[in-house]
Amino acid sequence: MDTPEFSPALGKRNPPVPDTLRGREIVLAGGTGGLGSPTLELLAAEGARLVVSYRSNRERAELWRNQVELVQADLAVPADRERILAAAPKLYGLVVFAGDPARAVAGADLQTIMLRSHEANYLGPILLAREASERMRASGTPGSIVLMGTMQAVALFPGSTTYASQKAALVQAARILARECRGPANIRVNVVSPGVIAAGMAEASISSGKYDRYLQEKVIHRFGHAQDMARAVRFLLEPDNYVTGQVLSVDGGITL
Repeated sequence: MDTPEFSPALGKRNPPVPDTLRGREIVLAGGTGGLGSPTLELLAAEGARLVVSYRSNRERAELWRNQVELVQADLAVPADRERILAAAPKLYGLVVFAGDPARAVAGADLQTIMLRSHEANYLGPILLAREASERMRASGTPGSIVLMGTMQAVALFPGSTTYASQKAALVQAARILARECRGPANIRVNVVSPGVIAAGMAEASISSGKYDRYLQEKVIHRFGHAQDMARAVRFLLEPDNYVTGQVLSVDGGITL
């Protein structure tokens, strides 16, 4: 572990950077977005070897080119999932940030939106997770898989059917996979369920004032930050972690 550095501002030494993930291969699917990039930055600082996929925003992804291996991929496409995993032959961890808000607006084709949500929020992520676990088991590598849920999958929010239904299915599938991977394989599978996080999909809703009432009614003391998610993900990636098959809600208490 690195030696702590002295902080003149605090008059004491900063905590050392952990090295338990140093050199370990971790895939961050959709990791260059607003929600995933703080996790990317945190893991890169710890010396993990990162493979990061993105679907369409190449300009944003290229900002990380010098720190990670980038793979352009759509998780719903089998060949793309294969390319992602092939880039990490000694895979230890997988975190899937990729998804689609699947918002249904008036006059929209609801069936088309739900099918897109199914591919982006359930099918692609869970197939990638299963394929990753198969590789890890075949190589005898213990590891950690972290999927993204949502507060809408554990509490009732009107108008969220197209998105929440697929995330709820993802949670159940993740728990089944965790049971299949427990024991000697020691592959842990968990879900991090964000609340109102001021990054990624929720930014537009926060800007519109949609969630202001939670602050006004003192349900939460602030909106979440992407760094809150990064810390939760890092906790679940720790090699000696004893948690599997669980949903960790990072929502400030909204779903209570």
